[in-house]
Amino acid sequence: MKNKFWATLFAALTVSIATTLLFQQQRAQASSVGYPIGGSVAEFKLQNAKGGTVNLSDYKDKKGVIVVFTCNHCPFAKAYEERIIALDKKYGALNFPVVAINSNDASDYEDESMDNMKKRATEKGYTFPYLQDATQAVAKAFGATRTPHVFVLRNENAKFTVQYIGTIDDNYQDPAGVTKRYVEDAVNNILAGKPVVVTQTKAVGCAIGWKDA
Repeated sequence: MKNKFWATLFAALTVSIATTLLFQQQRAQASSVGYPIGGSVAEFKLQNAKGGTVNLSDYKDKKGVIVVFTCNHCPFAKAYEERIIALDKKYGALNFPVVAINSNDASDYEDESMDNMKKRATEKGYTFPYLQDATQAVAKAFGATRTPHVFVLRNENAKFTVQYIGTIDDNYQDPAGVTKRYVEDAVNNILAGKPVVVTQTKAVGCAIGWKDA
């Protein structure tokens, strides 16, 4: 009788563990599926920490948009913060601005609340919108997984297509040690009417904090 009990318990635990692992695998796959290079980006509308809402279509008169999934608490995001601001100052003047999106689950990370996003944007003097992806639908649509995770979009007749996905450059620790500026190279090529040479790199940063299913 005891052997049967333990066998039944073991079988139940095995099924439970297998189900959990399958769920985690499916969840990770779902969060990583997104727009491919050349894919068209769907319209989105998100709350802006600087007030009001922002739509992708608000940028229909721009040459493109640098979409950066970032957040408040991640050390990688903090390390890249000044470089993100610099990207907007440089390319915003060339009609290719930055749009930052925070998709972290604010219920698990108090630092990511809208109030703290407003505080961060004000303290750091963000020149770009800082949007809250409260449902995480936009991050999942893009396939964003890290903070920061960059998507460079080209605009042609109000149609936005993905031209680059990945990291900002090749040295998150030391701005002075950067030798490859992937986002800048991609935007420069687009502005010059040339194809982007390096279209994908591995995003380096903290994993986005997903909501429980």
